[in-house]
Amino acid sequence: MKPNDNDRKRVERALLAGMTAGTVAVPHLLLRYYHRMKLSELEVMLLIHILAFQENEKKDFPTHDEIQDRMTTPQDQVIEAIQKLVNSGVLRIEQEIDSVSDIQYERYNLRPMYEKIASCYAEDLLQKAARQAEAQRSEAQPGREKDVYSIFEAEFARPLTPMELETITSWLDRDGYKEELVLAALKEAVFAGKVHFRYVDRILLEWSRNRITTVEQAKEFTQKFRGNR
Repeated sequence: MKPNDNDRKRVERALLAGMTAGTVAVPHLLLRYYHRMKLSELEVMLLIHILAFQENEKKDFPTHDEIQDRMTTPQDQVIEAIQKLVNSGVLRIEQEIDSVSDIQYERYNLRPMYEKIASCYAEDLLQKAARQAEAQRSEAQPGREKDVYSIFEAEFARPLTPMELETITSWLDRDGYKEELVLAALKEAVFAGKVHFRYVDRILLEWSRNRITTVEQAKEFTQKFRGNR
């Protein structure tokens, strides 16, 4: 017997009610950063299923069978992916004891996943803040610090990190080193084959202790130092 329109509408309403009965709060930042966290689509789907079990069905430790029943992936791959998530520190399996029954049980803890997501987000915020600060400095002092950053990046053969950008700014603004003196210290570090910020900072500190404030004084001090070695 062919169903009439009323029957079809009743079935549709029932299906709609079922689909909207429960939702899973998937963190947007997980979808944004899972590639940076080196997670595969399979691993992300596993995390979402674990979230669904915990939020909607109150199952803190769904079995491999329960998870695999809702996926197209073979069970051996599901088990392997879960183990990888645990080994990489994204997922944690904890053992707890029920306070009422005194029975030991296991549960999945997703906090490590949230911590890694937070780390990625914080890194983006710091980089954004550093770029904004650099843009503001460049507008306030055109052609000055921008050149310093570019020269450092050229010598290091890579973009500078937010902390490294802040270090250069600190040398110029807080410590009061002249731009040409900072670049002279960088040149000395390159000559010594020690191209890293700690060595440049050590050179600047040594020059400061010896009251060196110009590039000419720095050259004389360096030549004298090399001559005494």
